[in-house]
Amino acid sequence: MSEIKKRFEELQSSTLKLRNSSAEERIEKLQSIWQGIIARKEDLFKAGAEERGCHEVDIAAELVMVKGEIDYVSKHLAKWVKPQKVKGSLSSFGKKSEIRYQSKGVVLNIAAYNAPTAECFVPAIAAIAAGNAIAIKPSEFAPASAQIIEEIIHEALPRSEADVFQGGVKVSQELLAQPFNHIYYTGGNNVGKIVMKAAADHFASVTLEMGGKSPVIIDETADLENAATKLAWGRVMNAGQVCIAPEYVVVHESRQAEFQKLISDKIQALYNSKGDGLENSEYVPRIINARHHKRITGLIKDAVKKGATIVTGGKADAKDRYIEPTVLTDMTEDMDIMNEEVFGPVMAVLPYKTREQALEIISHRPNPLAMYIYSKDDEAIEYFLTNTSSGSAVVNNNCVQAGTNPNLPFGGVGASGMGRSGGFEGFKEMSNARSIMHQPLDRFRDILMMLPPYSEKYQNLIMKGLK
Repeated sequence: MSEIKKRFEELQSSTLKLRNSSAEERIEKLQSIWQGIIARKEDLFKAGAEERGCHEVDIAAELVMVKGEIDYVSKHLAKWVKPQKVKGSLSSFGKKSEIRYQSKGVVLNIAAYNAPTAECFVPAIAAIAAGNAIAIKPSEFAPASAQIIEEIIHEALPRSEADVFQGGVKVSQELLAQPFNHIYYTGGNNVGKIVMKAAADHFASVTLEMGGKSPVIIDETADLENAATKLAWGRVMNAGQVCIAPEYVVVHESRQAEFQKLISDKIQALYNSKGDGLENSEYVPRIINARHHKRITGLIKDAVKKGATIVTGGKADAKDRYIEPTVLTDMTEDMDIMNEEVFGPVMAVLPYKTREQALEIISHRPNPLAMYIYSKDDEAIEYFLTNTSSGSAVVNNNCVQAGTNPNLPFGGVGASGMGRSGGFEGFKEMSNARSIMHQPLDRFRDILMMLPPYSEKYQNLIMKGLK
């Protein structure tokens, strides 16, 4: 028996005990994890700086997201685990109906590298809250963070309830060969397909969070100063390695030139306020590794070769894994950058004349994880919301919908993902909503008239239901 299979079976052996654990016991486990995170926060800051060149405030923001989720779950879990009474119907007359949320069993969380603490812990919070055992596979591209996360988890919980599996593709493949009951995956489409196929072998449910090319619409009424400021932040944050980052801007042709000037200025104002150069800014992170750096610079080169114009940026340093925040225009659909998620600090700008034309540009790509609309026109906002599809949408802001409000479910649609996380929706995702009906045995409610031989009264009653 392989080591991974042995560790999986150890997790599996705890499922009944965990299913029957109380809300208080589960909350205690979550609080233990949080205390471990706080004890290692300086180490996590250092790991984030080493791996992505992130400012400690940016890593702290990830941890705040985790704390918000733990606090929300801790406040509401006792209510969630109670049987939920539901109303009856004419057909269920005399019976009592309820829903009980039971654990699925063993959950696998395959996390990405761009926000390793949040992506490892937030799904784990939901899994533990629902009474599951959890296996966490951190990204091998963020090894320093992965090691700290493993130590936190193993300090807080026994390995029979929560285990961390480090390694690359081979480890992921062997994990996916195990009969997990639910798999939560964060990453790209290609691996997402592999996860779905592996889940099918064991009839496991899945949550897929896969990003995509999230569009921005800026109409002729938008506050451009406001839009440019927020979009400069949204695209440079974490060096663009954010699943909900704005990928490309579809701006009304009457505002294009002004917007391009403003966003160029805002990038400098936000990230080069000391005038030392963007490459020396403590707020401009780095690309995770050399392979992704080469991929992103290749997308820029391909676009320029095919006619794109660099509005601002374009410089890169492979040794430092640095890519200058870049804005491109004069885009065409044959450019690779218009058909591949960049996951880097590069934004494309495309003009539109009519609303229909804006929708046509967006329709060339699969439904995204997020969409952003900048406008002062309520009718236009409603038009764009009604005629597009995305996992989430934000009006007059960007990148603020994830990890900030546990009452809002987070997730994708189609190629950008499936399933939801956050708050009660995350708890439900990791639970089996078990429908239960109770039949009282007193003669007034235990009605047996539906059994054959059918009485004339019952036949008339059923046939009347067809009218």
